[in-house]
Amino acid sequence: MDRTTPVAHNEEIELYIRTYYSLLRSSGAIRVRSLEETHAAMNSSLHQQADSPELDVSALVYCALRLPDCVPYASLILMGQMEDVFHREGYQVERWQPVRARARRRKFYFNQEQGLLAAFIASVSDIDDLIPCLTTFQIEWNKLHQKLNSGELGMRLRQMDIDDEYPPMSLLEEVRHALNLSSGDFARLGQIWPGRQLVHNLQRAASTRLDLRIQVLGSGLSDYRRSVQYWWRKIEEACAHLQLADQPIYFVSSNVHSLVNLVSGVAQELQDELVEFVRRENPEDLWQEYQELSDGEPGVLANFFYYVSRLYLNGRGRKEKLLERVAQREKRAGIIRISDPHCLDVEAQVIQISRLRRKRMDPRLQIFSDEEWELLKGSDALIFNIDYPLGMAAYHIFSQVSTAVDRILGVYILGKAATLNGRVGDVMIPNVVYDEHSRNSYLFRNCFTAQDVAPFLAYGTVFDNQKAVTVRGTILQNRNFMHVFYEEGYTDIEMEAGPYLSGIYEDIYPKRYPVDEIVNLFINAPYDIGLLHYASDTPISRRQTLLSKSLSYFGVDATYATSVAVLRRILSQEIERQRRLQRERPPVAEAMSTV
Repeated sequence: MDRTTPVAHNEEIELYIRTYYSLLRSSGAIRVRSLEETHAAMNSSLHQQADSPELDVSALVYCALRLPDCVPYASLILMGQMEDVFHREGYQVERWQPVRARARRRKFYFNQEQGLLAAFIASVSDIDDLIPCLTTFQIEWNKLHQKLNSGELGMRLRQMDIDDEYPPMSLLEEVRHALNLSSGDFARLGQIWPGRQLVHNLQRAASTRLDLRIQVLGSGLSDYRRSVQYWWRKIEEACAHLQLADQPIYFVSSNVHSLVNLVSGVAQELQDELVEFVRRENPEDLWQEYQELSDGEPGVLANFFYYVSRLYLNGRGRKEKLLERVAQREKRAGIIRISDPHCLDVEAQVIQISRLRRKRMDPRLQIFSDEEWELLKGSDALIFNIDYPLGMAAYHIFSQVSTAVDRILGVYILGKAATLNGRVGDVMIPNVVYDEHSRNSYLFRNCFTAQDVAPFLAYGTVFDNQKAVTVRGTILQNRNFMHVFYEEGYTDIEMEAGPYLSGIYEDIYPKRYPVDEIVNLFINAPYDIGLLHYASDTPISRRQTLLSKSLSYFGVDATYATSVAVLRRILSQEIERQRRLQRERPPVAEAMSTV
């Protein structure tokens, strides 16, 4: 018998979560080492060698990409929702050095002199993400310390002045043997710590054990709400001329590049420059890829240019001039970017549908007739796109937006997920979501089917009618936990769908979302609900993962296939809305007679 709600309680994971939340209630800082035992006992799928003396390179790489490079030089991690929270405790964080993580969007500031690292948190999901990452990093860093000091190697590393000389390859090979790493795993360390940074960190690891402390400065729900309200005020100020609160919107949670690329025409305009750039510099060996695609499908070639344009625009010596040109083109297309809305590191984009022009659109979107484009020119609707937030921040953001705007016409969620039965690059379309935060099972009519995405997906497969589970954190999972869901038919693991559906529930019904219930959103949903997930990880089969590296060219196929599906749906819905409004509008002669 298929059950909708799985029994997914995992005692080791729940013990770990209870442990760090109980400790964080303390008025002072807590030591990460007090969490290491329960962390290891959890046997996380992403940190399977936590309790082993051997280095877990995959876990170290995963966390190093999601933390700033300065973590080995920090002693105290401070968490707060916004500047006011840090100011209350006497920390003027805006005067510190801004630092970033390569694979996680979060605002960090570092005070090197005092060893203080401030991390901005948007919801409890940031705590559920940061603490396991910091604990994993400290465990693996201290294994480096232990292994490098098992002989005289540590002393030689500490005494070397690498500012004057680069260490000989023989020494690096000795380090590799001391760490008991394969050549491939040691090369992975060199990828996350390139050049001299690898040797600097090896020196640091040889001389210093990590003993990180953590303190949460603002833990009340009101602080999270205030940070989102401040974020929304910044967006309203940037769009003051549009009177954002009075316009109907299509809400999209995706990324900061795909929708804009599809409607601005910038990549098409730069096409000759991009081809020359790839031919001349061959970034990521893409010249051969271009030659193979040049006679292929227009959509696949368009994806290629979208990807290359990001590399080209970030090139030295041309970035400022090109970015100014791109900004002009986007403004002409009715696109407003709010890139640094403060507090939350969540970029927003507002796209005016009435200013979209067919000739600049992606070829896969040029499907509408002249009459339909004329209808779109009369639209008052906006596409409100945000860079998809982490976990429960999605609930806070959607609750704020749904409260502040006049009317929502559709909600479309596009993001990465782990798949339990597919491959990296596949697309999953769920209509059931179990949410670990609320313990609700949400049933809803997903407005997308496999046929809406499959024509635009060149390499992967689309699976619709899937069941997804929203987890609290990527590290807060183990194989037993995943097998419980897999046995119940859940194949899609991600972090945002449940919080978004909780926010949608509160936008539909006059009460707070329930807890531990089966929630049917089929009946009363007054607008489209569309969820599209593309697979970036295969945790059970342990095949290649995109989570351990930046989203490469391989991931562009699924990103743009889902983005095209979202935009086609929005434009089709808006054309039908404009037709309906025209039918309901009285003829001019009749209107004049009533006057």
